[in-house]
Amino acid sequence: MAHHDLQTVSHECGDCPIRHRAVCARCEADELQRLEQIKYYRSFQAGQTVIWSGDRMDFVASVVTGIATLTQTMEDGRRQMVGLLLPSDFVGRPGRPTAAYDVTATTDLVMCCFRKKPFEELMSSTPHIAQRLLEMTLDELDAAREWMLLLGRKTAREKIASLLAIIARRDTHLKLKSAKGSIVFDLPLTREEMADYLGLTLETVSRQVSALKRDGVIELEGKRHVIVRDFDKLLEETGDDTDGGYLV
Repeated sequence: MAHHDLQTVSHECGDCPIRHRAVCARCEADELQRLEQIKYYRSFQAGQTVIWSGDRMDFVASVVTGIATLTQTMEDGRRQMVGLLLPSDFVGRPGRPTAAYDVTATTDLVMCCFRKKPFEELMSSTPHIAQRLLEMTLDELDAAREWMLLLGRKTAREKIASLLAIIARRDTHLKLKSAKGSIVFDLPLTREEMADYLGLTLETVSRQVSALKRDGVIELEGKRHVIVRDFDKLLEETGDDTDGGYLV
């Protein structure tokens, strides 16, 4: 484990930057106090493995800052990125003793961890935690279904636009802003990681990002800083019905 400076992350639950979206979002003051007693912070450097698939997992956690990836390895050694963990996302499964996927820090990562057994006991006596975790699990199921559509039916351009829109919307929600008009965010993935996640080649990702930039849908400062002047214009490129429910 890498020991990073955690001073930028509040150790008080009430002041936590992900408080309004995390598993503790519905907790009352007394419930937060009980969580305080079983929590601790861990930090990881970009590229560092948080946990390997199949390893015993004695904690569950919320991502506070940074991005992690979920990866599954096949018997012949091939690996597939199957998910992204963004700030406020929950890691681990109560009642499951081992990790289902490799979890790897894509950027420097800070996680708010809870000892697993006390957390499971707290769930049984604290309906607010169990309710919020159920909501997050259902949201994750919706996201998985959305991703099946993205990988199976969308064009390369629509895949890139969809990924940018998902990250942009999550970033604005964490900042308690609405996802409309002009949005600025940092892309957490390299072009290679985007290609892996989207099932595209590196060349295709680079070509489509350049096309979105050329067509005025996005602007780039360096390789990671993305400026979207008109979020509705980006949504039009995703191929989704923008009048319907959109994945957040």
